[in-house]
Parts: sequence; structure tokens; C-alpha cells
Amino acid sequence: MHTATAAHPATLVPAVPPAFAPAALSWADVLPYRGDLLRYARRKLMDPSLAEDLVHDVFEAVATGRAAFGGRSALRTWLVGILKHKIVDLVRERAVHEPLADADDAGFGSAPGLVSAQPGPDEQVACRQRLAQAMARLETLTPGVRQAFELRVLQERSTEEVCSALAITEDNLFVRLHRARRALAA
Repeated sequence: MHTATAAHPATLVPAVPPAFAPAALSWADVLPYRGDLLRYARRKLMDPSLAEDLVHDVFEAVATGRAAFGGRSALRTWLVGILKHKIVDLVRERAVHEPLADADDAGFGSAPGLVSAQPGPDEQVACRQRLAQAMARLETLTPGVRQAFELRVLQERSTEEVCSALAITEDNLFVRLHRARRALAA
């Protein structure tokens, strides 16, 4: 039978995976860098669970011997380098599996983030036409409604200013603005 004995905390050493058996690199040497690697991966990926997976992949690569530490750099630098390559591999894999949504007939898509804030020539022409139509409709309004709309909306004057300039009440101003907006929307 096996009996449990209390061990001194200093004697508790995590089990060393077989791949870390060489004296050059032990599990205890690599494990302290886990927090640094996680912070780096979270900062780059903005996804905590994905960052955790990639850090696990780094330790797996080191444990299985797919990555061998040659001692040509600091251990932390070497581990971060492996993590960077894992991140690049992930980005490339995602790029292959996520097609461009805006691809045109020739197969070329617009580059994301390079969209101009300025309207194109077609949009400018359409905007000018809508403005001309709105101004033409504005001229068809009765003089009182048109003046109320021009002062309050186009000149952006306060309600009090418009009411005193036209010698009308606030209620009457709101009625005139409603009529103007309804006529312009038609």
C-alpha cells in the first residue's frame, strides 16, 4: 500500500517531461517565461484563448524536440522567436482560409483600410444633384415656412433667435419646420 507523506515545499519539483532530459535545457528553465510569452501573444493576437494555444504550441515544440536551443541567444529571446513564427504561421493560415469579401470580377479585392474618406466622382455628382433638388424644393415653400427653415436649419440659429426674428411663437416655429421637412422629403 502506498501511504501519503508530507513533503517539504522545497522538495516539490514539477515533473520534467522526457524531452527536457538533456542537461542543457530543463522544464524548470523554460517554465518561468510562460507569463512573458502569454503577454506578448495576447498583445499581438487580441484573443486570450488563442494566445494560450500558441504558447502551448511553443512549449510543445520545445518539449518534442522540434525546436532545439543552440545557446546562440538568450533563452527568452529564443522562445519569443518561436512564438513569433507561430503567430506568423497562424496569420498565413487564416489568410488562406478567409477569402476577400470585396473581390471584383478580375479577382482583385480592395485593400482593407485604404478606403478614401472623400467621395468618388459618381458620389459627388449624385450629391450635387440631390442638393439642387432640395434647393429647388426649398424655393417652392411658402415664404414663412422657407424663412423659418433657412434661419433654424441652414443658418443654425437658436430657436429664440428665429422666433424673435419672425415674430412667432416656438410652437408656430416647430409647426413651420415640420411642414418644411415634410415638403422637402416628398
